[in-house]
Amino acid sequence: MLTAHTIKILQSLDKKKFRQKYNLFLVEGNKTIRELFNSNFKIKEIFSTDPQKLDHSNVPVTHISENELKKISFLMNPKDSVAVCWLNEEQEEIVDKKIQLVLDGIQDPGNLGTIIRLADWFGIEQIVCSEDTVDFYNPKVIQATMGSFTRVNVVYTNLTEYLSNTKNVNVGTDMEGENIYSFERPENLNLILGNEGNGMRPETEKWVQKNITIPRFGKSQSTESLNVSMAAGIILGQLFSK
Repeated sequence: MLTAHTIKILQSLDKKKFRQKYNLFLVEGNKTIRELFNSNFKIKEIFSTDPQKLDHSNVPVTHISENELKKISFLMNPKDSVAVCWLNEEQEEIVDKKIQLVLDGIQDPGNLGTIIRLADWFGIEQIVCSEDTVDFYNPKVIQATMGSFTRVNVVYTNLTEYLSNTKNVNVGTDMEGENIYSFERPENLNLILGNEGNGMRPETEKWVQKNITIPRFGKSQSTESLNVSMAAGIILGQLFSK
């Protein structure tokens, strides 16, 4: 049975300040929780309505009721289990990978989660984020990754410093950029994706060496731009087809 104190702590983990205070974050659903067993993330404990489905002797599993699950879940329709995990204490050192995503002020947790999932699909090992990009441990981010967060290194840094020192070619996304379908992909590149509403900041654009765009084929001009995670999927699909 969950105590009122435990419920209060777990409910507070939807906010970054409390995740940092308790050094904890939540992962929901058996399928995603199983991904944790083979990752670098450490599980503190698991609360489950059916513990037999998560037989993992190294982690304490507590049987809870469906009503208790609803109290600690951040989902509209809670799944079978919730894992309470430790935050990774130290961020890995940023070492340039052959192809990376660079995020400049992405704010929507669903977008970040989807971009992490895309990176995993295309075999991109690292995403470099500006310091004001939405928190990786936000429960909506974790949920949207569908387990891919365990396989992609997400780091936060001062983008100006990073982009000015990277050996990769910095490739931005802009409506006036080169057609993605005729673009010659550099061997080593950083694909920079800007904020949902404002795009890349001027201080980021300063370090961009090439710009690309997804051409519009439809006659209607009412759609001004694509969702950032949707655009990322289209661009990555084209970059990896070459």
